[in-house]
Amino acid sequence: MLEEFCPQTTFAGAAADAGEGATLIHRIQPDLVFLDIQLAAENAFDLLDRLLPVKFEIIFVTAYDEYSLKAFRYSALDYLLKPVNIHELSMAVDRASEKLQLRNLNCQLHNLLANLRTPQVTTHKLAVPNAENLTFISIADIIRCEASGGYTVFHLKNGEKVLSTKTIRDYEDLLPPDIFLRIHHSHIVNILYVRKYFKGRGGYIEMDGQVTIEVSSRRKNAFLSRFGI
Repeated sequence: MLEEFCPQTTFAGAAADAGEGATLIHRIQPDLVFLDIQLAAENAFDLLDRLLPVKFEIIFVTAYDEYSLKAFRYSALDYLLKPVNIHELSMAVDRASEKLQLRNLNCQLHNLLANLRTPQVTTHKLAVPNAENLTFISIADIIRCEASGGYTVFHLKNGEKVLSTKTIRDYEDLLPPDIFLRIHHSHIVNILYVRKYFKGRGGYIEMDGQVTIEVSSRRKNAFLSRFGI
């Protein structure tokens, strides 16, 4: 029926029981699995318990309607009763195909966003101006930025300090917000270098190198939310 009425499918294999099915699924990594409920000494749910979390779509096929609620508890895409109706089979496979395409699209989008963000953190360099020249520093090397009048001092992980003629407000807009956060009117920190947070009205943090920095009370919630608190 699949070969004749579902040309978008490619038959990858069949198994006679749960043990054989688990072995086959591990080997071929299918996109879609048709599961009969009764599988000799075990059933489909025993097989799924063994495989969880599953990475394939599932269509249950059975003559036993009392299993339907349990099937949908496993988020089954579809549930076909025997004898299988050709139209229902075709529709179920079409829905599985759409869901797989959406999953692939989401995966591609996730990879695209990751690729766009990664250079900002790991390879992108920032041009820091002063009265005499431009100093190029890797964003990943910045531990914190500290306001000094109308200037900004960059504290780097190698202990070096770099003075910029731009204000800290300028760098609040320039630095990638996924790892940099302004916690005080005079400080922007790289959250990857935060070691501890000490509670208080605003509290304060300890950075790598045992430097402590106050967290302003109005920025406390934004700081804690960045860590899921």
